[in-house]
Amino acid sequence: MPSPRHIAILGAGPGGYVAAIRAAQLGARVTVIENRSLGGVCLNWGCIPSKALLSVVELGEKLKKAHELGLQLSQPPAYVPSQMVERKNRVVGGLVKGIATLLKHWGVSHVQGTGRLVNDRTVRVTLADSTETSVQADGIIIATGSSASALPMFPVDGYDIMTSQEALEIPRIPERLLIVGGGVEGCEFASLYAGLGSHVTVVEMMSRVLPLEDEEISAVIERELKKRQVRIIAGSAVKAVEKTSEGFTAELDDGERLGCVAILVSVGRRCNTTGLGLEEVGVKLGDMGEIEVDDRLETNVPGVYAIGDVVGKAMLAHVASAQGKVAVENLVGNPKIMNYDVVPAGIFTLPEIGRVGLTEQEIREQGIIPSIGRFRYSALGKAHAVGDTVGLVKILADPQTDRVLGAHLVGAHAADLVHEAALAMQLNAKARDVADMIHAHPTHAEALMESFEDVEGMAIHQARKRS
Repeated sequence: MPSPRHIAILGAGPGGYVAAIRAAQLGARVTVIENRSLGGVCLNWGCIPSKALLSVVELGEKLKKAHELGLQLSQPPAYVPSQMVERKNRVVGGLVKGIATLLKHWGVSHVQGTGRLVNDRTVRVTLADSTETSVQADGIIIATGSSASALPMFPVDGYDIMTSQEALEIPRIPERLLIVGGGVEGCEFASLYAGLGSHVTVVEMMSRVLPLEDEEISAVIERELKKRQVRIIAGSAVKAVEKTSEGFTAELDDGERLGCVAILVSVGRRCNTTGLGLEEVGVKLGDMGEIEVDDRLETNVPGVYAIGDVVGKAMLAHVASAQGKVAVENLVGNPKIMNYDVVPAGIFTLPEIGRVGLTEQEIREQGIIPSIGRFRYSALGKAHAVGDTVGLVKILADPQTDRVLGAHLVGAHAADLVHEAALAMQLNAKARDVADMIHAHPTHAEALMESFEDVEGMAIHQARKRS
């Protein structure tokens, strides 16, 4: 009987550790090499810690309007950043231990160190004590992730000038915070720090914040940020920064000068490919420094695969996990391709966003005028019952086939609710199929039913003129 294949994985983020467990489940012998904490950026310095902090601000927002619901508080809510961070660290620490337990349960070897490819079957690992060891494998998966992009104009010191990693420690609540970049990360931190009491200004080069989202959804978030006294300057860029006695003065390309106490830089991420020995092995990189892979996640070097942020496809934790499963299946001899057609995503602003598929703008660029169904939380019984009526569901369908092309939600539980639309797309369902499914009352999910009904102008709780 042949011995099991040995797979070496560089990186134990949401791509690497998921690939390791799946490989072990399929009977492979697995070694994971990670020089930092298990769980990678997502668990330790990204998705989980940011949501842990934002959940506190979200609760605080609800408590501020408790009197409207008939709940009298003896004193107004007050944030204690040190306790918020302490709780965040407990949450992260518990989940890291959970991954370690899973790896141990499945017999995955975990080597703490920095790996570098020597050839297409060997990884040299530098351990914490500077000694070296080698890992021989039948196949290698590179899952080294990404890092915050650095700009010389903004020398990060972790206190006055921060990236998201430092901002998650809430070193202080600056009176005036400048956030450079109005993408997903920038808007999430604008929600967090504005909730904590900072006067936040967001500068975004594109014409609007969240420029990759559907325009209607982006407009809702911009409106809600402004309600929280966040100033948004879109279509502009910071061209110079000057240190002052009170903090910084940032000069925009139109000449406007902004004073701030601290700066959060959120201008994208770069692939972690430096120092991996890729050039020596001959692994091909793309124009943005990403590792090029085929639809099986294999590089141009047979037996060497890459997954997650480092391949530059969609920098999302759940995409990395899905890629890890596909790569492993191929390594153990089960041919499988990666499909990016249905990739739901959540953005944890206040309120949160859920999306899947194409935006209206992307569909129109293909020469298709989509059928559109909309339903606002303000017409939803559950939203009124819980006292939170800000929200919109938008469904996009093919006018010829009624197939679902995209779904975009903003409001309470949007990142969870979007999966109903994602499943419809995965199963190639029609909008009418979802509209006909009975939804429980009172629930937020009814907003999806109504929006799917509205694709044909038949939403019960929404007035529309007869055509």
